[in-house]
Amino acid sequence: QVQLVESGGGLVQPGGSLTLSCAASGSISRINFMRWYRQPPGKERELVAGITGEGDTTYVDSVKGRFTISRDSMKKMVYLQMTNLQPEDTAVYYCNADVYSPPPYTRWSGWGRGTQVTVSS
Repeated sequence: QVQLVESGGGLVQPGGSLTLSCAASGSISRINFMRWYRQPPGKERELVAGITGEGDTTYVDSVKGRFTISRDSMKKMVYLQMTNLQPEDTAVYYCNADVYSPPPYTRWSGWGRGTQVTVSS
């Protein structure tokens, strides 16, 4: 069973920075992609950033130039570096991954439990 655990959330003032981490554990042979989603209170969950196993990245327009997603495939970690945070970035941030287990390469996808990011003056 693959598990995802997020960390690094907290309270930060507008303009501040935080780096989120997501640790994947369990039997993983290959990462298809890892993504960060966020869900503000009372709103729909949205995709913030994604990175493929090959290193290709995508971002929602609202965070381009401010957030950077990266990964360490060997450590099975994905990071979200967030700068110039604004109140509208306040949300629970979730890690999502799609991976393959060792042969016969069973595919697994799932979510972490989330980490709270609060941006407030």
